[in-house]
Amino acid sequence: MNFHDSEVRQKALTLLRGGAKNADVARELNVPAGTIGYWLHTERSKRGECPGKHNPKCPRCDGVAFDERAYAYLLGLYLGDGHISLYSQHRSPSLMITLDDSWPGIQDEAESAMRAVFPENATCRVRKTGCHNIKIYSNHLYCLFPQHGPGRKHERPIALKPWQQEIVDAHPWDFIRGLIHSDGCRNMNWTTRIVGGERKRYEYPRYWFTNVSVDILKLYTDTLDKLGIQWRPCTRHGKPWNISVAQRASVALMDLHVGPKY
Repeated sequence: MNFHDSEVRQKALTLLRGGAKNADVARELNVPAGTIGYWLHTERSKRGECPGKHNPKCPRCDGVAFDERAYAYLLGLYLGDGHISLYSQHRSPSLMITLDDSWPGIQDEAESAMRAVFPENATCRVRKTGCHNIKIYSNHLYCLFPQHGPGRKHERPIALKPWQQEIVDAHPWDFIRGLIHSDGCRNMNWTTRIVGGERKRYEYPRYWFTNVSVDILKLYTDTLDKLGIQWRPCTRHGKPWNISVAQRASVALMDLHVGPKY
């Protein structure tokens, strides 16, 4: 099929005007989705229907209010499984949070947080093996996530700006949820005890957080301290990158505000 055949193009535009989605039209006509999008754009341009330049306001640059609770959660996700990148063919950098398909609810919550913090920007999901990349594009990502820099997070200092710390202090549980949802979990641990002269297995729930960055670990434990959560560092296989919350009252608080992944 000639993708630029006028008959195919007109059929595509007719379907689009009728309310069909780009992806559905692309599948029906066996035309690349990018071609369908280009045809739609040029048609709107001819009619003078294209909107003006997209230039949403920035909470940091323009002082506009934004959803700080959602930001605290998104910041936790970013410090765990997120990164910002700018490809040469793109006009804006993208924030991408990589989340396991075992927890579709967390993927939904991450995308909702992105939309709350960037209400004028569109989100998307990119499917990968066993996971999805939750993405958003914005020219103000560097403003809202100043921890961005060259190299991996654990290879450079990570510290919150004063304005970020104020948001985390105001919404500490949302920050903790973001960190747990990215690099943590609620699981069952076990030990043995002597009961009535016999050694018996004892299981108990705990929250487990792992991050290679010493700075990010400290952001996590400092916030736990402010919340009155008891924690302890754990070394596994010679690597001291784990934080355990296993004390009963602390686990109960974590269950109330964080809960298992979903």
